Amino acid sequence: MTDADALARVIGRRRMVRRFDARAVPPELVDELTGYALRAPSAGFTQAVSLLVLTEQRVRRFWAVSALPRGVNPDQLLSEPPNAWLAGMMTAPVIVLVWTDRGAYERRYAEPDKGWGTDPETQPWAAPYWWVDAGMAVENVLLGATAQGLGACFFGVPPDRADAVRGEFGVPAEQLSVGAIALGWAAEATESSGSPRRRKRRHPAELIHKEAW
Repeated sequence: MTDADALARVIGRRRMVRRFDARAVPPELVDELTGYALRAPSAGFTQAVSLLVLTEQRVRRFWAVSALPRGVNPDQLLSEPPNAWLAGMMTAPVIVLVWTDRGAYERRYAEPDKGWGTDPETQPWAAPYWWVDAGMAVENVLLGATAQGLGACFFGVPPDRADAVRGEFGVPAEQLSVGAIALGWAAEATESSGSPRRRKRRHPAELIHKEAW
């Protein structure tokens, strides 16, 4: 099998997995997957997308501060979940929090080889590349997890809980919360779950335009 064939198979198999079994993920495998994120493209080679890996009790603390009603014991909610999504996602043994630093990009593009100036309001961003780069880093982890036989799911941290997550884990204030990746060995069927069960995949001709729109 060629590299191209292997890549096509991984891309075709990738799914968002929302329930995991009890097996631990070896730390060296987590290190490999997070290393994939660091190989993603980075505008201006700014390299300002950061990851925070949580395991064991810190995963419980993440759910306590990010998703559960304040004061609720997350261990109790494993047996009395408020909804099916949270019941499944709380079984993930590893959570990777993804962060990005807008200021690092603004400073990078004020350097002489870019020459955009030091005023962020006048820098001509065609897109906020701090978010773009973070998305590419996330996709590397998702594809890497699929290639390694793991399940993974990217999801957002509610904006009103981002500061609580920062405080819980000592994340600097300038770090912007991109979201989180749940990692583990999949316990659910491999077919699509979530929205893909309710929405048909659009035909490529609707989304891919050639020569003109």
